Amino acid sequence: MNFKKMISVLLLFCFSFGAGSLAASVKEQRCGPAAPAAANADGNWGLSFQAEGKPPTANATADELMQYNASYAQMTDEKVLYLTFDAGYENGNTPAILDALKKHRVPAAFFVVGNYLETSPDLVKRMISEGHIVANHTYHHPDMSKIASKEDFQKELTSLEEKFQEITGQAMPKYYRPPQGKYSVENLQMAKDLGYHTFFWSLAYVDWYQDRQPSKEEAFKKLLGRIHPGAIVLLHSTSSTNAAILDELLTSWEEMGYTFRSIDALAAP
Repeated sequence: MNFKKMISVLLLFCFSFGAGSLAASVKEQRCGPAAPAAANADGNWGLSFQAEGKPPTANATADELMQYNASYAQMTDEKVLYLTFDAGYENGNTPAILDALKKHRVPAAFFVVGNYLETSPDLVKRMISEGHIVANHTYHHPDMSKIASKEDFQKELTSLEEKFQEITGQAMPKYYRPPQGKYSVENLQMAKDLGYHTFFWSLAYVDWYQDRQPSKEEAFKKLLGRIHPGAIVLLHSTSSTNAAILDELLTSWEEMGYTFRSIDALAAP
């Protein structure tokens, strides 16, 4: 291989590796143009914010997602928010989050995985007793877009349902969030066929790295600056920043005129 060709191959490899790493790391907010519509949007859920106070452009429109009983926001001018948390494991921050929600009487949805049910059943019971929804984030948190078998897809959801019933004595709500926002149109159809409503989000920020937690100022810049009517907000319950700021954050949203509703309202026929 001559020198020029070797350099070209090396540059191509570096670009491909970097692009893959970026796609994996920026899972909550993606800058730049939105991806194609739902029919071609297999991969990572992505958002592009165009104007303050307005919903972002997403991989798919609300109408396209509706075909699969899926939502990423409510298209409305009413100042209403839907607060959701992804709970992969418990590291001591959830009690403070629940305290803030209780203080403000805000209903939330916690999308949990099998590890959370196994290690933190008392917190799950507290969520339910305080009026929150505990929903399905799969048992093992895999990349669901790579699961082609309906049986394997179903097992990830039903095994979590069974564990939830064992712990709580209740049936788990049929609400599903794809781990890391990775999905395919086939996945959306599978979830719909199983009676699930799939929830993406229209606002999130990089709050999941334990060794790189954002400052209050960084969090507020995103969570106040990009809030919009009908937003489905995604936060991680593992975030110490979220635990520290949630009381003040809810107060700020309330002062901006926002009220809070359960995602039940979005899943209703």
